[in-house]
Amino acid sequence: MAKLDANSTLKRLRNHYRLVIMNEDTYEEVAKFKLSRLSVYIIISSVFVLFAVLIVSLIIFTPIKYYLPGTGYGDIKQVKEYQQLNVRTDSMETAMKFQQKYLDDIKKVLEGKVPKLDTNKLELPKEESAGD
Repeated sequence: MAKLDANSTLKRLRNHYRLVIMNEDTYEEVAKFKLSRLSVYIIISSVFVLFAVLIVSLIIFTPIKYYLPGTGYGDIKQVKEYQQLNVRTDSMETAMKFQQKYLDDIKKVLEGKVPKLDTNKLELPKEESAGD
């Protein structure tokens, strides 16, 4: 197969063709267009870019963006409220854990199941000397 020359490819893109739309019953020309491969390529590319811009603008400027996953939680007010609720939930979980541990310890004391600690194995806090 012969290699395509850059000049011949460019010439083929610029060759003009005629597109004629005719009525089948009367053979009357309804429309005719003078086109080249390059103009068809440009028109198709322009339509594609136009559709892409239209879809992106619909997503950005309408509430459709809230239905797409990964686009956030809404406006700034909702994001701040979500963060505050998240912090409050975490603090309430830790408070509940401490309260449950406290109640479990009181229950052990009332049932008499207090473990006896060996005070010889407890570590005393190290005193810092003034000479260090």
